[in-house]
Amino acid sequence: MSIFFFVTGLVSLIVGAEALVRGASRLAAVIGISPLVIGLTVVAFGTSSPELAVSVNSALSNQASLAVGNVVGSNIFNVLFILGLSALIVPLVVSQQLVRFDVPIMIAISIVVFIFSLDGNFSRTDGLMLVVGLAIYVSFLINQSRRENAAVKEEYAKEFGTEASVKSSWAKNIVMVLGGLVLLVLGSRWLVNGAVSFAKYLGVSELVIGLTIVAAGTSLPEVVTSVIAAVRGERDIAVGNVVGSNIFNIMGVLGCASIVAPAGIEVAPAVFRFDIPVMIVVAFACLPIFYTGGLISRKEGVLFLGYYAAYTLYLVLAASDHDVLPSFSAAMLFFVIPLTMVTLIIVALGEMRSRKSRSE
Repeated sequence: MSIFFFVTGLVSLIVGAEALVRGASRLAAVIGISPLVIGLTVVAFGTSSPELAVSVNSALSNQASLAVGNVVGSNIFNVLFILGLSALIVPLVVSQQLVRFDVPIMIAISIVVFIFSLDGNFSRTDGLMLVVGLAIYVSFLINQSRRENAAVKEEYAKEFGTEASVKSSWAKNIVMVLGGLVLLVLGSRWLVNGAVSFAKYLGVSELVIGLTIVAAGTSLPEVVTSVIAAVRGERDIAVGNVVGSNIFNIMGVLGCASIVAPAGIEVAPAVFRFDIPVMIVVAFACLPIFYTGGLISRKEGVLFLGYYAAYTLYLVLAASDHDVLPSFSAAMLFFVIPLTMVTLIIVALGEMRSRKSRSE
């Protein structure tokens, strides 16, 4: 029954998120929102709905480790695995808005999460501040997109047909959105119940389950969306989906979970010492990679995938208390990560000098 609930919950989450995204995207087309803004908001928030449903349900069920692990693990998975896989298939062109505005916001709020976790608890006040921050961020994006309204409507007319035909499908799209939400709520309950049963049966902590299986499972909508968007040439949506999902996961998912949790969300020492710092490092790693030529190359995609494999291996070794863990941790902490960061900084500085010389 645990396997049945887990698989059924996962399928429901994916189907529900897909329905939500399709309906919401076409409704957004009527008011005219650019592909990048759609990726950062409608698509990102829609594909992050599983994380919201799972984390809020976990918080209400007093399974705080699963709620925090789901958010942090999903953010790490989104950047390292999804961007890595998408770039491996098709090199991704990065919008300058992402480099100058959205990625710095992702970095900043990742640091804010670390600061909030210093006292070992995400309080309702912390959650409220995050949700308000999300509202301000979305308002800015919507106001910015209004300026591009004419060009956007012309683009969507080519993609979806005339504005009138889009308006005629309002009822169908609203039904898709509502049906997707229902599937997300039901799927989150089944997935959490199955994951907790797995954790108890295998002797693995809920935190590790949240950081790996649940985080990857609830991120599958982002995987499918970004890969398909990359293949179809909608690279703004592919990259914006990941960055927007990470921003929503922190401010929306963790914020809402902290508000509804009876006593806030307790932060496990392991998350504070390792997983949240890894999330911050991963967010920082985006900036030089995104900046270098405005492109995420296949080599950088392989680098991201390699780091996700190393992160997952660390979690497995830590869960099993393997003898290799100290050596592996030392090698990653003192050699691989610093070497990679120095290389990225050197490449970014070289790109800056090259642009400066071209402008002169």
